Amino acid sequence: MVAMSKRVKTLQIVFTDPGKTFFCGGDMVSGRIQVEVNEVTRVSAMRLLGLGRAKVEYAKGKQRCRQEAEYLRHEEVLRLDEQPTDSDGSVVLRPGNKYEYMFGFELPRDGQLVSSYKGKFGYVHYYVKALMERPHLPTLECKKSFEVEEPLDVNTPDLLSPTGGMKEKKVTCMFIPDGQVSLNAKIDRRGFCEGEDIFINAKFENTCSRIVVPKAAIIAKHTYQANGRTKIFRQKLSSVRGNHIISGMCDAWQGKTIRVPKIKPSMLGCNIIRVEYALMIYIHIPGSEKLILELPLVIGTAGLVSRSNSVSSQEGSVSNASQSWLSLRMPSEPPSYCDITRDCCLDQPLTPLLDDIDDDDSPIFMNAPAFQYPPPPAYVEVTEEEYNGNARMLPVC
Repeated sequence: MVAMSKRVKTLQIVFTDPGKTFFCGGDMVSGRIQVEVNEVTRVSAMRLLGLGRAKVEYAKGKQRCRQEAEYLRHEEVLRLDEQPTDSDGSVVLRPGNKYEYMFGFELPRDGQLVSSYKGKFGYVHYYVKALMERPHLPTLECKKSFEVEEPLDVNTPDLLSPTGGMKEKKVTCMFIPDGQVSLNAKIDRRGFCEGEDIFINAKFENTCSRIVVPKAAIIAKHTYQANGRTKIFRQKLSSVRGNHIISGMCDAWQGKTIRVPKIKPSMLGCNIIRVEYALMIYIHIPGSEKLILELPLVIGTAGLVSRSNSVSSQEGSVSNASQSWLSLRMPSEPPSYCDITRDCCLDQPLTPLLDDIDDDDSPIFMNAPAFQYPPPPAYVEVTEEEYNGNARMLPVC
């Protein structure tokens, strides 16, 4: 950021490594403050501040809720190298010269920082500020932001253990019992990183008279606290869906995948802002509330997933692919129309809000959806003479 006045031509902060995308606890934040003046200027002091704070602000009715928390505060007075100073410590800057004040400080360790964040009702912001103090003149200042991303390791026993649950819901129609729907789901771990696939094993049962649709979505939950009040903002990040389930039928997911999109890691150490994630597995029931099962997730920083986990995931993918390949063997007998399976698994587009409208997903009345059936298998015709002679079945074309 550059500050300019009649006397000062340039005042800006330049980091030593401008290509560095983020810092973490224990890293050095270093750089220089560049100064150029248009006329002779006396500088009494050049102060540097390294600041990091979280802030929450939102309206609750007529009340304005606001709260801040500080996570970084560094302050020092900088000196010019090989530049003569007066008895009071001030220096004289002259036009035509470029002056540089060097600085560097270490960020706190041991989890004292929280990651940078910008949300709907709050933020966590880190920046360096330079204050140029001049006798009998206003203080000039400039600042430059930098990102902090605290490492979050998902390779802990707690986050590598499986998690799951089950839910059921009784359905009524005009206060008359109409059966129930149930789901039982499980995932192999709770900790993931951006770009990884979550494998879902689940079973769905529908004994009501309506057509229901099983779905899954990754949900972000942003919690803001200010003045003793709490505000929660929920967001759907990505989703998948399964086949329609008619009355009296069941369906199962065996390793159905949903990919973790490009998102910020979980933020669990801030006093006033909290970012959590969950895998929401639910059944859409027309004319009734959804049956929802939420499994908590922890999203870690990229690159921390162990090689063993990635290898096991790859091995699982290879084994699944092998099983899928084996399932493509030619049948011993020609297939019939009754053997044709219907697959209407569609991926939903990303939606910004959780409260999506699923009007067309599951009609209350059982209208069979339209499917594109493949053509019947072709067979080579055998003439009567060939049949009466050396009769043999020709291969399927």
